[in-house]
Amino acid sequence: MIAKLRGRIDEIGANFAILDVGGVGYRVECSARTLSALPIAGEEASLLTEQITQEDRARLYGFSDEGERDWFVLLLGVQGIGARMALALLGMLSPEALAQSVRADDSARLTSAPGIGPRLARRITSELKDKDLPETPGGDTAVYAEDEAGVRKRKDAVAALIGLGYPRAQAHDAIARVLQSEEADGDINIAELIRAGLRLLSKAS
Repeated sequence: MIAKLRGRIDEIGANFAILDVGGVGYRVECSARTLSALPIAGEEASLLTEQITQEDRARLYGFSDEGERDWFVLLLGVQGIGARMALALLGMLSPEALAQSVRADDSARLTSAPGIGPRLARRITSELKDKDLPETPGGDTAVYAEDEAGVRKRKDAVAALIGLGYPRAQAHDAIARVLQSEEADGDINIAELIRAGLRLLSKAS
């Protein structure tokens, strides 16, 4: 089983990254949160991975840290949750926020993820509330809210650039570069983020 990959980012798609490891390209499906943390194409990156084999097909799922990977495995144990739904949840809610939601029996919060309706959200909190949840760093709800707001801002900025006619991969790379630059001081708003992304794309064209 492949547990970790390190190599050069070859491509970043809507829900996957291709990592070139010694000339072999590994397609790794990731949450939006993990994709947003990756460097731009051509740079080095590493991902923790979980390999799932079904019938004759094996898929790799990538994670930026152990907490996200542990929650992915935990969510797969819930009836009705597949890999894509687990990644959707991890893209909307950090491991810390998921732990808080389960402990507080806050199923409504889980419905923010695509494909997670009220019934399935209640099943998640019900089935996981008595389990040993992966340990997560301490923090309060303000930290969780800020984290989720940042993911939402990134996704909205990428969508805006796509709406202006830029390819998804280029839009994602531009916004990722802005967020990793000194220009993004944590207080950058959505309009500033889009303008900065446009400046990078115009220089590249």
